[in-house]
Amino acid sequence: MGEETALRCPITADLALLRDHVRSFATSQGLTGARLDDLVIAVNEAADNTLEHGGGSGTLHARADDRGIWIDITDTAGTLTAGHLYRQGADPPPAASRGYGLWIIRKICDEVRLERSEDTVVLRMNVRFPVTGKPEDEATANGADTPPGAYRA
Repeated sequence: MGEETALRCPITADLALLRDHVRSFATSQGLTGARLDDLVIAVNEAADNTLEHGGGSGTLHARADDRGIWIDITDTAGTLTAGHLYRQGADPPPAASRGYGLWIIRKICDEVRLERSEDTVVLRMNVRFPVTGKPEDEATANGADTPPGAYRA
């Protein structure tokens, strides 16, 4: 992508601190409302998966461009695969008590990609800024959810 990393944080068991850093960064870049909440939820799920299923630690890199906020979660254990991200059946079984993290990430992010090297995996997520200048923006600014599909191209 070429953008300079604007936020870099280690992924540790202190997920509340990580969420606070991401929320502050994204807010400073202009992301608000439901889309900000979506980003924070996606980051929490990805970081939790890194701690539980990956190498037990990792790094978060965040940056912004004119389209939105980009988050890269780097896991040096390299255990996440495209099969995990895009498994058959798409939705976890309704009675499942686990397995919702990647599903949630795919549902609330505008773009999700997985980049692998020999021993490292990068989960790249994007949450786009709401479109500006549309009538829906007034409702969004007053606390209503962002209308589906109302994102910059």
